[in-house]
Amino acid sequence: MNVCTARSKPKPPDPANTSRAQQRKFDRFRQEFNFERPHEALDQQTPASLYESSPRPMPKKLPPLEYPDRFELRYVSANGGIRWNKQWVNVSTVCAGEYVGLEEIDDGIWNVYFGPLKLGRFIERQMRIEDTLGRLKRVNV
Repeated sequence: MNVCTARSKPKPPDPANTSRAQQRKFDRFRQEFNFERPHEALDQQTPASLYESSPRPMPKKLPPLEYPDRFELRYVSANGGIRWNKQWVNVSTVCAGEYVGLEEIDDGIWNVYFGPLKLGRFIERQMRIEDTLGRLKRVNV
């Protein structure tokens, strides 16, 4: 590589400068979008002119989920599983650190709930949870 080529070769951008520049650009866009530009869907008003904060305070910590007494409760570990008869059953890593409730609906068949939300049906014979559509396998979306 000769000296002229080396001097004219573009240098990669400094990531710190790039991210700061991107943030400044986004901040300008957000200012215009929320405070300056009228929106047709808002009857030509700006979002900021219509915004009202909620009168309800956000709790620092949500109350624990409650389940009926007839439910079996299981703690979902960091790996997304629960222990059942000394074996692991995958629930979901989304529920990690929380309790799920299991309601027996037939011999060895349990509905699995996260609070009021039914996650699926646990089949003890297979040690698997089928989703609400009856699928045992998860489809990558």
